[in-house]
Amino acid sequence: MTETPAACPPTGRILVIDDDPTVAEVVVGYLSRAGHHVERAVDGHQGLALARTRRPDLLVLDLMLPGMDGLEVLRRLRATAAGAGLPVVMLTAKGDEADRILGLEVGADDYVTKPFSPRELVLRVQSVLRRSRTGAATSVEPGAPIVSGDVVLDQQARRAWRGDRELALTLREFDLLTFLLRRPGTVFARQDLMQQVWGWDFGDLSTVTVHVRRLREKIEDDPAAPKLISTVWGVGYRYDPAAPAPRDREKDTPV
Repeated sequence: MTETPAACPPTGRILVIDDDPTVAEVVVGYLSRAGHHVERAVDGHQGLALARTRRPDLLVLDLMLPGMDGLEVLRRLRATAAGAGLPVVMLTAKGDEADRILGLEVGADDYVTKPFSPRELVLRVQSVLRRSRTGAATSVEPGAPIVSGDVVLDQQARRAWRGDRELALTLREFDLLTFLLRRPGTVFARQDLMQQVWGWDFGDLSTVTVHVRRLREKIEDDPAAPKLISTVWGVGYRYDPAAPAPRDREKDTPV
């Protein structure tokens, strides 16, 4: 899932939550040398407190934490106003595929498996930061809001609604919804979505499945019987625009 860094990598305030002093020292050192302002928390409770008070631009979160593990930290963070839209990059053990998928389901934006290259982590962090500030990795520049039935997406503000309810979307979910809304009726394989939405040349295709499932839970009336994001068996996924809500007949009656 290697992504090509931009000429001017973005920098920001990074909070690292990791109890391993050796790993934390390497992560903090590389991120600091890349121009980021980095703080470290040694456990989940301290990390949550710092995330809520310091408002970092991105969180690097180890899943294996004492007391409160990283998944619980992520759940609690996503349940708060301060943490709903905070970009999160997870650090996971190489063999913990179930935890990795669960982390994506809870709301992580990306992950790096241990042992990892510190330079790869820096690139992932910069990629997520860039996407959080500039929008989805599509060939079309952000512009006017996209309206599809009762789904409204404001690309520039990176906000979305269904009806009068604002959707709490992660970065990856927002990028995926933007991509699909721009291409209604077109079927995309999971590999195509990985490449065209997030710029990943290879990786775990279950990542796409997880994000589609999470997006359905937020925009479908019945996620178990989706009507907006359809599965085309053996091929991939297709976005089918919802019909506009019926207008009030009394409002249409001439005076």
